[in-house]
Amino acid sequence: MDKQRDFVLRTIEERGVKFIRLWFTDVTGTLKSVAIAPAEVEGAFAEGLGFDGSAIEGLTRTYESDLLAHPDPTTFQTLPWRGEIDPTARMFCDITTPDGQPAVADPRNVLKRALAKAADAGFTFYTHPEIEFYLLKSSTVGPNGPEPVDSAGYFDNVPGGTAHDFRRRSVRMLEDLGISVEFSHHEAGPGQNEIDLRYADALSTADNIMTFRTVIKEVAIEQGVYATFMPKPLSGHPGSGMHTHMSLFEGDVNAFYEEGAQYQLSKVGRQFIAGLLRHANEISAVTNQFVNSYKRLWGGDEAPSFICWGHNNRSALVRVPMYKPNKGGSTRVEYRALDSAANPYLAYALMLAAGLKGIEEEYELPAEAEDNVWSLSDAERRALGYGSLPASLDHALEYMEESEFVAETLGEQVFNYVLLNKRREWQEYRAQVTPFELQKNLEML
Repeated sequence: MDKQRDFVLRTIEERGVKFIRLWFTDVTGTLKSVAIAPAEVEGAFAEGLGFDGSAIEGLTRTYESDLLAHPDPTTFQTLPWRGEIDPTARMFCDITTPDGQPAVADPRNVLKRALAKAADAGFTFYTHPEIEFYLLKSSTVGPNGPEPVDSAGYFDNVPGGTAHDFRRRSVRMLEDLGISVEFSHHEAGPGQNEIDLRYADALSTADNIMTFRTVIKEVAIEQGVYATFMPKPLSGHPGSGMHTHMSLFEGDVNAFYEEGAQYQLSKVGRQFIAGLLRHANEISAVTNQFVNSYKRLWGGDEAPSFICWGHNNRSALVRVPMYKPNKGGSTRVEYRALDSAANPYLAYALMLAAGLKGIEEEYELPAEAEDNVWSLSDAERRALGYGSLPASLDHALEYMEESEFVAETLGEQVFNYVLLNKRREWQEYRAQVTPFELQKNLEML
């Protein structure tokens, strides 16, 4: 760590960095930032930077508000969009109390705790997210709703289109920040794009997702458009998911791989899926944390609505992608409910914990779904044992509130704050009179 600190201090001097932004995330997944001068960095490494935690969503109670942000030198990167005028860098922070204890409500610490539990069981957790978002002409909503930048579709090549330049610029910027990109393409909705990050350990991935959202927003501003990670911004068009591929490794060996097994999927892999399925409802208030998230889950267009798994079945909640011959390391499972607006630290902590619980308690994996689950009737789904995901945020909160497993993984303070914050959102949503009601009822009643 000392070597890493020396490297950061040396790089700041060599590159003439003028500002260093210290980044951390609140409980709802909003990025927070405080800028310090180069002269302050050594002190921040040694003692942390003090701030009032009670002013940050869910981070601490008012009577214990003093917190310290400790920059993690391994996350140091210069920010490419700041240019040469005032070179600026960033580091993610771990949050502690004044006596040096990790702050219980720091989302990064929640994930670190879950990863430590996995490490105790001999596992490293790798994740690979496919992040979807919409590009709109502006953030203002016209009479016909948000206006996308194009009307292209899945994998479309749009000569001279905004999305091409946008993705090229975004990918270059991400690579400059040390974030490897695997794919980028136009998605199915008008103005919808997807950029997939290369797999990495879950903590790096969560940091990368927070950086990714900032990069996408910055490039959008630069190009005169607006980027949104809202789960379902356009009625009648697909929502934006963040399908995540996951695998557990024991050293260099993929614990999900077993040669000759069905889909080359080991017993550990099967139990991990069983854990995800059994606890899907309890974790959905975090993996799908907004009222709008449930418009995506229940809006069709390949969003998963039912709790089942399948091999290459895009209607299933958990998918086992096609195995690549002679690539044992590539065996993985894909969780398809997560949306692009989730707090990645909390979501990955819960997805990992659900899978580990399946392994610890040796959950039995139910039979796979071979049919298109959406095309079945309710009676057929019931007969096959496919439960449904929550239909609303309110519904999801009811599951979460009863879950000891979620309370234990998040810690009491984060658990209580998420429930409180999301209940308030649901009440505000429920109290409004919507255009739908006015159109349907005003003249008729």
